[in-house]
Parts: sequence; C-alpha cells; structure tokens
Amino acid sequence: MPFMKCKVNFPIVKEKEILLKKSLGQAVEIFPGITEVHLLAVIEDNCKIYLRGESEIPCAYIEVSIFANEKHFFDAEFSKIVTEIFTEIFNISTRNIYIKFEDIAAFGADKMFFDRNDENA
Repeated sequence: MPFMKCKVNFPIVKEKEILLKKSLGQAVEIFPGITEVHLLAVIEDNCKIYLRGESEIPCAYIEVSIFANEKHFFDAEFSKIVTEIFTEIFNISTRNIYIKFEDIAAFGADKMFFDRNDENA
C-alpha cells in the first residue's frame, strides 16, 4: 500500500488537483504490483511552508510511504517522476521540491493487519 502526502504553499484549483491525483496514480505503477487502486493520497494546499527563510517561494513537500520496500527499490526513479509531475502541473522549480521516502513495515486496513515480516503474507 503506497501512501503519499503532498503539501504545497499555494492554492490548487480543482482541475490541477485531479490531474495531480491521476498523475501520481500512474506514477506509483513503477512499484511492482501497485496501481492507483492501492494509492492513498493526501493533497494539502496553502500550507505554511518556509523555504530558505521565505514563505513566498512556490514549493512542495511530499512524503512517500511504501509497504515492505526497506531497500527502497525504485525510489530514485520515482523521485524523478514525481518531481517532473509537480514541475509540469505547478511550474515549481525542481530545486523547490522535496521528497521524503519511508518504508512501511506494517499497517492495518479493512480490518486486516499486514506485516512485512509475516511469513504467511
């Protein structure tokens, strides 16, 4: 299960929000067995984000969490794709886009528990 939290410091119109969601859904397909159906995404606009001491510089902070990806396979390529998405949709400079990757060791959903160390999974 991939989870993405995207924060920007400017307003996002609905059309661009939908385009972002669709683009991220396509991008997660780089991870084997994952499609947009598996993606949980949070998109937050108008966040108070200060970059290099300034609040007026358009920027994005993105957290990407992938289940059982402790070796961070495909993270470098995914980082490039996500950077391109934010640059194309919002015209943000690539140097103003920050992406944090996390491995999810375990999570719960739909009354079920998933653990990467579970030998029955």
